Amino acid sequence: MHKPRIIHDPVHKTIILDEFEQMLLNTRCVQRLRNIQQLGLVDHVYPGANHTRFEHSIGTMHMASVIGQSLGLEQEDIRKIRAAGLLHDVGHSAFSHAVESVLKRDSGLQPVINGTRFVKHEAFTKDIISNSLPEDNYIAHYVEKEFGTDPVIFFREIAQIATGDSGSLEKPCLAQIIAGDVDADRIDFLLRDSYHTGVSFGLIDVDQIVRNLIIRDGNVVLGSSEGSGYGEDMALTAAESLLISRAHHYTAIIHNPKTQAARVMLLHALEDAIGNFRNVNEPECVRQEIVRFFTEYNDSDLFNFIRQYVSKECMPLLSELRDGNIYVPVSRLSQKTISPSTRMTLSTIARHGVATKKLESLIAEELGDVLIDLSVASGVPKSMRIAMENEDAFFYDESALANGLVRAISRQLSLTAFAHPAVISSMDDGSVSKRLKDVVNELSPKLLSFIRTDQYLSIEGIILLFFGVHTLFEKEDAQFISIPRLRHITWLYRTIGILRASPKLKHLFDYVFHENYGFPYSDKVFEDIQILVAMGIVDEDLRYYEKGGRFRQSYEYVFTWDGLEYAKVLADAYGPEFGEIMNYLQINKHSIPRDTVTIPLSRYSSKKR
Repeated sequence: MHKPRIIHDPVHKTIILDEFEQMLLNTRCVQRLRNIQQLGLVDHVYPGANHTRFEHSIGTMHMASVIGQSLGLEQEDIRKIRAAGLLHDVGHSAFSHAVESVLKRDSGLQPVINGTRFVKHEAFTKDIISNSLPEDNYIAHYVEKEFGTDPVIFFREIAQIATGDSGSLEKPCLAQIIAGDVDADRIDFLLRDSYHTGVSFGLIDVDQIVRNLIIRDGNVVLGSSEGSGYGEDMALTAAESLLISRAHHYTAIIHNPKTQAARVMLLHALEDAIGNFRNVNEPECVRQEIVRFFTEYNDSDLFNFIRQYVSKECMPLLSELRDGNIYVPVSRLSQKTISPSTRMTLSTIARHGVATKKLESLIAEELGDVLIDLSVASGVPKSMRIAMENEDAFFYDESALANGLVRAISRQLSLTAFAHPAVISSMDDGSVSKRLKDVVNELSPKLLSFIRTDQYLSIEGIILLFFGVHTLFEKEDAQFISIPRLRHITWLYRTIGILRASPKLKHLFDYVFHENYGFPYSDKVFEDIQILVAMGIVDEDLRYYEKGGRFRQSYEYVFTWDGLEYAKVLADAYGPEFGEIMNYLQINKHSIPRDTVTIPLSRYSSKKR
């Protein structure tokens, strides 16, 4: 019998791998992760942050079994989630997420494998696990003998678990343990990143979090085996602590200006190198090289690729990165310094890679001698449920703190101009900031308008829906305005689900729904509504109500003045679509759940405020 392997880990201490896990550990796809840093170029800010995705994968494997054992899973399921945890990052590109953004910023680089367009690292991970590992005869023979199943079927399931594809699994909880809102991946990277950076924001009470996870109807939910009110409170507290750590982790580490500067320097040099590589190779050859970024390259390989193909103009960026001479911010715009309409415009552009690249290039041309970075936060929890007596509810519906943190994460947006340290002394910060704001105000609406001619932006469909409801019920006189306040977010889900069935609106409301919670629900619709609230387009109010002998909280929505001004432009741009939305609302006017809020016009109008 093969001896277990003992790994001494600085975060989890002793980790033991069985024979199968050692086989997986020794595969080329896992060993590649030894030379890919977990946080990319963050070690320019936090010198200790040179840990790799290899050790993070081992830690995720360990945390998966800790959660699985706490949940009482069968031993075979625990072995599956451990394997999935170990393999969950095998499709990650070199230099963390910096390279992945290249695919989002240039659709021509996106590989098509077996008829599927690959844009995210999860697609590469699923392909490697599903198609490459079953071809390893040694591993395939072991799977047949030990698990009594076809290796192809076995690794297809492992791939689904590793990438969080819970909807394809008979036991969705297995995927949720690896890639859910409270999962092994997130717990390990918060602990590990905190340990190596020295930033204590990510320190969390793992035991408390794990003890407050249970399985209900095949899904992982927050809950307490005690079934008491105090148990529910502790379950919420445990999840809140994880969400707080996640928000602070992003602010302190990922959103650090020096981290952003190093990332934008690398990205600028990489895109230049790819452009030159493209000039001397056929498109299919270029896409095959991109695949190698995610399946073969480590950090050194990618750096060598850039060095080989980068132009003379961009070569100094590599030298500066090597020597630690990182660009510095000369001006930075954030959600606190720009208007809601500009916020909304930048937020929409930032979530569409091609538009982001175009805007950054246009601004850099206008300002000269700078690199531009437009960034937004991600990772908003969308589907975590909490068990309460005989029913479940959304985590963020039961926790006002969680709801506030979701909004805080959604609000994190920055547009920064970076310059070389040698030239920044000749720049007037005040003048650059004014020019940056002026250029953004001029260019971003034009760019967004141009994008609309080529594609639908679904979040703008939701804005139009809010605008339609507002238009139907708004009443205004010389001093006061009465506006509708939507009472139920579920009405928005149902209505968007109905509207997307219309041939005229199916592309505008391009959302995927499921009914796992007893009503049509879409993670993306929830996320987009949170963005509208965070950007100041919609106001969210908290309301308490009684149901089943206990008081619950729900959220109601009011269109803001800034949202109204923004939507007027959209209504012109989406004339036929807005007409279709209004026809539906007119017919169903009396079934729209709403209250009426009457306030002084001067309080509502931002221009008169």
